[in-house]
Amino acid sequence: MIRLLLADDQQLVRSALAALLALEEDFEVVATVGRGDEVVAAAKAHRPDVALLDIEMPGIDGLAAARVLAQEVPQCRSLILTTFGRPEHLSRAMASGASGFVVKDVPAEQLAGAIRRVVAGERVVEPALAAEALAAEAPAAEAPAAGISPLTARERDVLVAARAGATVPQIAERLFLPEGTVRNYLSLAIAKVGAHNRAEAVKTADKRGWL
Repeated sequence: MIRLLLADDQQLVRSALAALLALEEDFEVVATVGRGDEVVAAAKAHRPDVALLDIEMPGIDGLAAARVLAQEVPQCRSLILTTFGRPEHLSRAMASGASGFVVKDVPAEQLAGAIRRVVAGERVVEPALAAEALAAEAPAAEAPAAGISPLTARERDVLVAARAGATVPQIAERLFLPEGTVRNYLSLAIAKVGAHNRAEAVKTADKRGWL
């Protein structure tokens, strides 16, 4: 029996994922947590074989949790399970000692297979994402011209909502999105405009006419 720990800040996602994985005869969900800083304590208490970690969580993020797990509970392998497969997150995940990196929209059988491969000692990364990560390590291309927005419609929406200083919960309520999704959109937008934080991203995008 493969023992699993689930870490995600969204209760609905945790519950749905636990129910989905429980359908596999060789899986047992032994613990669920909603904060990154609860992961190590739960792993020590329940001794899972694999911890499925979201990236964006309160306390510490999933990448930092994977790093601490590798140091303090090395018998528990980490599988990063996230909404957005970003090459820079993949690079950080592998550097942290995670055994795999999977996006949340993969088919259930593919996720189950990834868990089993991780338990078998393999490193699991989607080929397309691995290729993007390698491309990201190449010399950066010229930045988009000021008049060409690199933002998707949703990334623009969250920046517009953040322009007046709205918090993540306020943005989530306004756009009818989960808070974790809002954080991911903000993170993507900040990276795309070359900013260091949300306020700088809003200022830069506004100045370039992208909002």
